[in-house]
Amino acid sequence: MLMVFTVLVTLAVAFVNGWTDAPNAIASCVSTGCMKLKHAVILAAVADLAGAMIMGIFSREVTETVMNIADFGEDKKVAVIALCSAMCSVVIWAVSAWKFGIPTSESHALIAGLTGAAIAVNGGFSGIDGAEWTKVMKGLFISLVLGFFAGFSVSKCTSFIFKNVEKHKSERLFKYSQIASSALMAFMHGAQDSQKFSGILSLIFSVSGIRTKFAGSLIIPLAASSIAIAAGTATGGERIIKKVGSDMVKLRIDQGFSADLSGATCLFISTLLGLPVSTTHTKTSAVIGVGFADNVKSVNLRIVGEMILAWMFTFPGCGLMGWAITCIFMKLP
Repeated sequence: MLMVFTVLVTLAVAFVNGWTDAPNAIASCVSTGCMKLKHAVILAAVADLAGAMIMGIFSREVTETVMNIADFGEDKKVAVIALCSAMCSVVIWAVSAWKFGIPTSESHALIAGLTGAAIAVNGGFSGIDGAEWTKVMKGLFISLVLGFFAGFSVSKCTSFIFKNVEKHKSERLFKYSQIASSALMAFMHGAQDSQKFSGILSLIFSVSGIRTKFAGSLIIPLAASSIAIAAGTATGGERIIKKVGSDMVKLRIDQGFSADLSGATCLFISTLLGLPVSTTHTKTSAVIGVGFADNVKSVNLRIVGEMILAWMFTFPGCGLMGWAITCIFMKLP
């Protein structure tokens, strides 16, 4: 019964991930007027599901990183309790961030929650895999730094290439290009994040001793997490779309295209390298880079500061929450 509940909580986290993370993929497309919110959400949900299933079959490095990042010991019941606690902490963290319209990272909340739960189970850091945590830190660096410079560079190149093209002609081209790049961004979101949650589901099956029924296959966990993320994406996320797409930087159509293309490229590279990166960090950094390429004053630094604070508190905040919930659950009869 506990395992079933843990699976349901994990799928709930995947749903929340689609609900709060995927809007970043379509924020630029909606804010620049290329697509209506309803149509953009449908596009994102379909592309999200496609990315999850297609990339998940051919690349499993991110899944393996999530599965190996923490050791929850030999006691199956305690291990399932820890995983359940970690997922609960992610849900609480993500929904709280959504309420304030702050695009925080469920990916890093997931890692933090797992780490906090493992610390509670092992009474220290002995159950944490330092090598896998190094991958997370590399992914964080890539999502922030590469995302920013990719957005800056692509925007500069785009402006230079089309500087002599009539505005109405270039805008028509960029309208369709941005729709395509938004779909690509959503595709890569599904490719990245479905692997993380399929890794959690596989871990739950493994510690519960039933994974052998699937002959070690990741197809069922991958399909379940993919559908949950796509369903979450279909619910929208208007607050976050507004925060990223218009409040932080007022984007033109060409800038929206540059941000989406840059973010999707960074996610693709990270997925191939097996680095669990944050879609939120990648896309937001790309948007900021695009804004800086045009005019530093066009970037709302107050909004940027709020996001950075949310990112900074994710690891300690969600980690502490995962630790506390695990300690409480282990004391329950």
